Amino acid sequence: MNRYPLWKYIMVAVAVVVGFVYTLPNFFGESPAVQVSSVKATVKVDNAMAGRVEQILQDAGISNTGLYFEQNGPVGTVRARLASTDQQLRARDVLEKTLNPDAADPNYVVALNLLSASPAWLRSLHALPMYLGLDLRGGVHFLLQVDMQGALTKRYDAMTGDVRTLLRDKNIRHNGIDRVGQSIEIKLRDAATRDAARDVLRTGLPDLQLNDQDASGEFKLAGALSPQAIKTAQDNALRQNITTLHNRINELGVAEPVIQQQGADRIVVQLPGVQDVAKAKDILGRTATLEVRLVDDSPEATSALASGTVPFGLERYTDRDGRPVLVRRQVILTGENLQDAQAGFDSQNQQPAVHLTLDSKGARIFRDVTRDNVGKRMAILLFEKGKGEVVTAPVIRTEIGGGRVQISGSMSTVEANDTALLLRAGSLAAPMEIIEERTIGPSLGADNIEKGFHSVVYGFAAIAVFIALYYGLFGIFSVIALAVNLLLLIALLSMLQATLTLPGIAAIALTLGMAIDANVLINERIREELRNGATPQQAIHLGFERAWGTILDSNVTTLIAAVALLAFGSGPVRGFAIVHTIGILTSMFSAVVGARALANLWYGRRKKLTKISIGQVWKPKEV
Repeated sequence: MNRYPLWKYIMVAVAVVVGFVYTLPNFFGESPAVQVSSVKATVKVDNAMAGRVEQILQDAGISNTGLYFEQNGPVGTVRARLASTDQQLRARDVLEKTLNPDAADPNYVVALNLLSASPAWLRSLHALPMYLGLDLRGGVHFLLQVDMQGALTKRYDAMTGDVRTLLRDKNIRHNGIDRVGQSIEIKLRDAATRDAARDVLRTGLPDLQLNDQDASGEFKLAGALSPQAIKTAQDNALRQNITTLHNRINELGVAEPVIQQQGADRIVVQLPGVQDVAKAKDILGRTATLEVRLVDDSPEATSALASGTVPFGLERYTDRDGRPVLVRRQVILTGENLQDAQAGFDSQNQQPAVHLTLDSKGARIFRDVTRDNVGKRMAILLFEKGKGEVVTAPVIRTEIGGGRVQISGSMSTVEANDTALLLRAGSLAAPMEIIEERTIGPSLGADNIEKGFHSVVYGFAAIAVFIALYYGLFGIFSVIALAVNLLLLIALLSMLQATLTLPGIAAIALTLGMAIDANVLINERIREELRNGATPQQAIHLGFERAWGTILDSNVTTLIAAVALLAFGSGPVRGFAIVHTIGILTSMFSAVVGARALANLWYGRRKKLTKISIGQVWKPKEV
C-alpha cells in the first residue's frame, strides 16, 4: 500500500542530485576578471586574440586562473580570471596599453568584470550561478535622455527627399525644397502647381500636414508631421536606441542588464557587477549612425580638395586607407532603411561582395538615386563619437531596384565580412545623454545578500524546529522535503539563469512558508485518519491521497496570482513573480512526492505497523 516502485525512488534521488549540482555554483562566489572585446565592428575578437591576451599577461608576469574565448552571436569576447583585484587592475593597464597603442582611437575595450569562481568541472556541465541584481551585486544605474528633436530632424531630412522624389515622379516642377526647423518648405511657381503638389503629397505622404504660405508673389507649401506621426517617430527612435544599447552592453559582458523605457523620452540602464563606470559611460554614450551619400568627384571638387578647401554643400571625410573623400551633405539613406547585410560573391566575376537588403522605402529611394547617378560613386559613412568614416564608396554601374544591393570592388573576403558586420551593427536613431548616474558599491550589495540569506536561514530554522517538535518523525520528513524544495528552487533559478534581487529573496522566504503549509495539511490529514480508527498504514495512504486535492486547490489559486504578477508586472515585481511561480511548483513536488517517498521508505515495508511518530493524536472523549 505504502510502497513506491523503484523508478520513483530513482526519480526523487536524481532530482536531489541534479538540484545539488546546479545549486553548488552559487556558493563559490566571484573572482575579479578582465574582458577584452571589440570597439569597432571591423575589428574581430577570436581564438587568436585569446592566445594573444594570454601571452601579454605572461610577459607582464601576471598569472590567470582561467582564460577563455566566448562567442555571443557576432560579438566575440576574451575573459581572463585573476587571483586578486590588484592583479586585475595591473592586467587591465597592461592590456589597454598593448592592445590600444593609440588611446585616441582604440580598437578594443578592456573592461573590469567579475566571473564565477566555480571549478571547471561544474562549468563543463553548464552549471552556472544565478545572476544577481543591482541591489545584491552592486553596479551602476544610468538614466539616459533621448534627444527627440534630433530624431524628428532626421525624420524631416528623410521626408525632404521623399517630397522631392514624389514631385519628380509626377513631373511637378518646384523652385526649391528645404527643411526649415521642424517643417518642410516647398517653393512653387503658381497656384495651380501648388494645388497639384498638395494633392500628390497628401496621397503619397499622409503623415505630412500641409498649409499654404503665399506671400510677396511666392507660392509655398509648408509641411509638418501630424501629432500621431511625431509620436510614432519618437517611439520608433526609442525602441531602436534600446535595441542598440543591448548590443553595446555585450562589450561589457554584463549578465542580465536591465534596459527599460521610462516615460516618453528616457531609458533606464542598470548594469549589475560593472566595476569600470567610466568605461560603461563611454560605451553607452557613443552615437554611431550609418548614412549613405553621393560622392562628388567633379573636376571642381577635386581641384578644391587638392587646394585644401571644401566647396559649399560638400563635406570632407576619409576612407579606411586615410584618403580624403568629398561627399554631399544630403543624406540618401540611413541605417534605419537597412534590413540585412551579408558577405558573398559577385555572380559575374566571383569576387567578394557585400549583399544588402533594404526596406520598401529604402528600395524605392535607392532605385531612384541609382537611376539618376549612374557612373558616380556612392559613399557609406559611419559616424561614431562625432567622427565620420567612409566605410566604402563603390561606383554605381546601373539602376538598382528590388531592394537588393550589391557592393563589390577591390576587397578581400575578410574585408567583405567586416563590411557586412559593420553595416549590420545597429546605430542610434537619436542622440542620448546621461542625466542621472548612481553607483551601488559591492559592499552594499554584499550586505543585502547577507541580510537576505540570514532571513531565509532563520526562517527555515524556525519552521524546522517547530515542525520537528510538533509532528515528530513526520516533522523531520517535512523538514527534509522543505530543504529539497529550497534546493530545487535555487537549482532551477540557476539553470534558467534567472536574476535574483531582494524581492526574489523575499519570494524564497514566502515559498518556504507556503511549502510547509502543504506538509501541515498532509500531517493533519494523517492524524485525522488515525482519530477515525484507521490503521497506521491506511492513515499514511489516505492522508497523502486526500490532502492532495486541498494542496492542489490552494497552490493553483496562488499560482494564478503569481502568473498575473508575471504577466503584468515589471522590474522587481516580475522578479518576485518568477521566483514565487517556480517555488510553488517545486513545493508541490517536494511535499507530495518527496515527503511521501521518505514516509514510504521508512514505514512502507513494515507489515505489522502499530504506531507512527506524528506527534500527539488527540482523540475525542467518549460521552
